[in-house]
Amino acid sequence: MDLFEQLDNRPGNLLPYEGTVNYYGPIMSRRDADQYFDSLMREIPWRNDEAVIYGRRIITRRKVAWHADLPASYTYSNTTRTALPWTPVLLMLKDLVQSVSGETYNSCLLNLYHDGSEGMAWHSDAEIDLKPNGAIGSLSFGAERKFAFKHKRTKETVSKFLQHGSLLVMRGATQTYWLHRLPPTRTVTTPRINLTFRTVNLTDSD
Repeated sequence: MDLFEQLDNRPGNLLPYEGTVNYYGPIMSRRDADQYFDSLMREIPWRNDEAVIYGRRIITRRKVAWHADLPASYTYSNTTRTALPWTPVLLMLKDLVQSVSGETYNSCLLNLYHDGSEGMAWHSDAEIDLKPNGAIGSLSFGAERKFAFKHKRTKETVSKFLQHGSLLVMRGATQTYWLHRLPPTRTVTTPRINLTFRTVNLTDSD
C-alpha cells in the first residue's frame, strides 16, 4: 500500500496497470444490506432493459432503472432513457457511497439480475455522456456474483466476487483500457441488485 492509499484509507488496486479499481468489501451491516435490498426490490420501478445490437432491438430479462439529479436523457446500448428522481433510499445510498469513496455522483443506473442465468457481456462504460475518467461506484446487494475485468490489449483478466452490501469503485483510465463483465453462472439461484453511481452530463429534458 502506497502513501496515498494510507492517507485516504483506499483499498489496494485490483488492476495491475492502466486503471484503478478499489474493492471496499461490505460497507454496511448484513442487517442493513438486507433492508436496503428489500426496499429496492419493492420501491424501484424496474423495467426490462433494451438494447439495439446490429440494428435489432433486444429486450432482456434483466431489469433496470435510472435515477438522477435532473429528469435528463441518457443514452447507452443505443437506447435513450429519461432519468427518474431520487428516492429517499437511493439518496441515503448515494451519500454513503460518496462518503466511503471520496467521490461525487449525480446519477445511478440500477440493474436487477433475477438469478445467475442473467449477466452482462464484456463492455466498458465509455458513453459520451459520462464524465471523462470519472469514478463509477458499484454497490451490490443480494447474491454474491463474480465480476471480471479484461485488458483490451493484453487480454489479461482479473476477477473478484462481490459480496452483499459491498462497494467497488472504478476510477481514472479503467474504462479506456479495460473491459468488464458479470459472467452468467448456474450455481446462483437468487437475485442480485447492482447500483452504479456515476457522473454524467445532465441536460434537463423539459
